[in-house]
Amino acid sequence: MKLIIQIPCYNEADTLSITLGELPRIVFGFDSVEWLIIDDGSTDKTTDVAREYGVDHIERHTTNRGLARAFMTGLDACLRHGADIIVNTDADNQYNACDIPALTAPILEGKADIVVGSRPIDTIEHFSTTKKLLQKLGSWVVRGASRTDIPDAPSGFRAFSRQAAQQLMVFNNYTYTLETIIQAGQKNMAIASVPVRVNKDLRPSRLVKSIPSYIRRSIGTVIRIFVIYRPFRFFTVIGGIFFGIGFLIGFRFLWYYFGGMGEGHVQSLILAAMLMGMGFQTILIAFIADLMAANRKLLEDVRFRISDLSHTGGHVMKMKDR
Repeated sequence: MKLIIQIPCYNEADTLSITLGELPRIVFGFDSVEWLIIDDGSTDKTTDVAREYGVDHIERHTTNRGLARAFMTGLDACLRHGADIIVNTDADNQYNACDIPALTAPILEGKADIVVGSRPIDTIEHFSTTKKLLQKLGSWVVRGASRTDIPDAPSGFRAFSRQAAQQLMVFNNYTYTLETIIQAGQKNMAIASVPVRVNKDLRPSRLVKSIPSYIRRSIGTVIRIFVIYRPFRFFTVIGGIFFGIGFLIGFRFLWYYFGGMGEGHVQSLILAAMLMGMGFQTILIAFIADLMAANRKLLEDVRFRISDLSHTGGHVMKMKDR
């Protein structure tokens, strides 16, 4: 069994050495433990620090593509290098590396495909009250959309089985944390959560540059997630609201009309017709979006099968070479 620990990095030369100094080379249940760094277009000495500390694999983007793209580059690279289980952690040493065995245990025991490390949000001193509330709100939304019970959805400290990693595809450029849980729930993967510890804050968060920006991006992420993974429900609700309001306004017009007072309320009839028409068209879009979602699922299944065949074929070739 091979474990690969991947770390997405962007200008992390100051903190990466601390993070790598805490990572284990021996983890219970694994024959080998390797490290992989994804340098997301860093302009400092991140790659040099990685080499100095003996990182086994380094993937590099020529430009900064964002955390989500770096995460997916890491998964693909880990699969190419024969990982049976992949652990993702941050370069700022936020998560306690001693908890990696606890993170991988449910997968080794066959109880989970994905394991998310749950931080003690309420007791983290460097998290503001607003950020704590936003973390909890995001987790609540994800639990509803994914039908899982993950308490800390924004946590980046995670373990993935090989099969789970092959099936994931992140569409969002901002972050992968929320979308991967929802996608896993859609694919009926077994998702577990284990409590993990956090270390002292070494630098400000790169994702949370400001609370208004984080709120705006998070809302956009949540809406995009619902459009992608719950399109029928999303557009049906919007269409139902438009149609319902239009129906009530139209009923109001009919009430006055049959009461002999309809002449002064023609504008209500026009508004009702517009709203009901908008609602009907939105509901039609819901059916089209649902068909597109079904097509996306088929494409993801094809991608998974091709990926599985290519990695299996590469493994067989290596065995023959030996």
